[in-house]
Amino acid sequence: MARARNTLAQLEDYKRRSGENDARILSALSRLAKSTVADAKSLIRLHEALLFFRAYPPSAEVLTELNQVLKTFQSRVAQVRDRDVDLSPLDAPEVSGIAGTSVTSNFSYAIVRWLVATYPSQLSIDWDWFEEEDRFGATMPRFLPLLADDAMVEAHVPFRDWLRAATGRKNELKWIVDRFESLKLSDKAKAELYDSLKLHVTWKFGLHSSRTSMKLPTRQIFFHDQPLIQRRDVSLVDELNSRPIPLQRLSHAEGENILGLARETSAVRYRELHGFTYGDARRVLKADLGRGTQMFVMGVPPQNRLPLRAYHAALVFKNGVPVGYFEGLSICERMESGFNLYYTFREGETAWLYARILRLMRQLLGVTVISIDPYQVGHENEEGVESGAFWFYRKLGFRAVRPELIKLTHSEERKMANDPRYRTSARTLRKLAAGHMLFEVPGASNGKWDSFQVRKIGLAVQRRMARDFNSNPEEIREHSLQFIKRTLKVKTDRWADGECEALQNLSLGLAMIPKIEKWSSAEKEMAMRIIRAKGGSDEASYLKLMQQHTKLRNALIRLAS
Repeated sequence: MARARNTLAQLEDYKRRSGENDARILSALSRLAKSTVADAKSLIRLHEALLFFRAYPPSAEVLTELNQVLKTFQSRVAQVRDRDVDLSPLDAPEVSGIAGTSVTSNFSYAIVRWLVATYPSQLSIDWDWFEEEDRFGATMPRFLPLLADDAMVEAHVPFRDWLRAATGRKNELKWIVDRFESLKLSDKAKAELYDSLKLHVTWKFGLHSSRTSMKLPTRQIFFHDQPLIQRRDVSLVDELNSRPIPLQRLSHAEGENILGLARETSAVRYRELHGFTYGDARRVLKADLGRGTQMFVMGVPPQNRLPLRAYHAALVFKNGVPVGYFEGLSICERMESGFNLYYTFREGETAWLYARILRLMRQLLGVTVISIDPYQVGHENEEGVESGAFWFYRKLGFRAVRPELIKLTHSEERKMANDPRYRTSARTLRKLAAGHMLFEVPGASNGKWDSFQVRKIGLAVQRRMARDFNSNPEEIREHSLQFIKRTLKVKTDRWADGECEALQNLSLGLAMIPKIEKWSSAEKEMAMRIIRAKGGSDEASYLKLMQQHTKLRNALIRLAS
């Protein structure tokens, strides 16, 4: 057993020295294939090392050998379980999704509905987590006649007995979802009603959906027979100004397949991403980033868009293996960047990959100012503190925007320059993570977006509602809508539903702009085109039009700064 652990440690060490030790990796894999892993933590370490080399294989021989070991994982998990070994470490979000395990979570209605439609036999309700009896008793009488006679007055109602009687012992979760789908309510109303039940769902996913096996078919593998690209070798400015990245629009069926993979790879990690849950399968773009890396970018349909910002999400594959995701929230030329490389692959070419993603976002959306939320660099996020995320972004060229954090950054940089062994303490990293970081393409905006926070527009609307409309949301919505329709001379009789909803949402912010009624006819016409683009087929057009409307852009910056 000790010998197997030593071999595993050697294999993990070879990840950090990619491009060499090919024969030694093969030898370690051969020994591990014949060994028995006796505890959950060693099982996890082996699994993650194999997945890393599947994404970053040094040779065809190594890839073939590690795939053979990965095929044994379902039986390895079963063998460890049969020995009554504690398998709870396999449930941790960083490593969940291994073949032969399951996940339990209170997934959103949209994801549960998709799972029920796709994998009905693999799902069940975990009644051990059932806590919302009052909510369940208030909602379910509409589907279970006479339940109210029990639920409204009795304690400890046997709700599962009621469901068993109604379903004939068929799949309880599918029965509930089918009943919710039959309601004559909007999807949003159904979701709110279902989510209030807070049902915990167990998904005993099959091999196909596990992290162990999940992989896109790939015609050509990029072998890493040279050292991996390090952060010090990456220039974000050079990448952002590099040649355009090749793009391909997928068919509707191909888009559905990618969205399915995105939902699966998130759900087995206890995650949900807005763009994966509600992604628009009709408009999924495939980008070849190079070095065996593909990125699939998707927006969301008009009914699921954010009120002010444009939303785009992406799933990233390395040699067919899903390695991370990206989320971009954009207004004008400013994009808030959410980048998550899955735990397993963080010793890969993270900086290069991030730079390529930003290059693609600039190409698609015209963004030139990239913002990093404090959470990404460690604010109320100990993982970000432990990984030194602040310095990852800082060394790529991002800067703090708050004066006290700029001063602290320079102080730490002087200490590092004077002593190469100096490391920023966790306490100081938490301080540095208290504010946003920005990167600007040289000559882009010269600090105009430093203090921008989109929520400030929303807060200004709330204050106006409290002051002028007695906190009546419908009144301020209607007043703002009519004001903007008069100001821009909008006639919506031929507008699509998405365009009308965009007008309703954007009018709340536009009505806050001083003297908007004095804009020129051309400026008003452009504003109307922007509104229609927000509810149109692709939010990229919305952003690019906003970037051209100088007066609107400057007014939004003032409102949110």
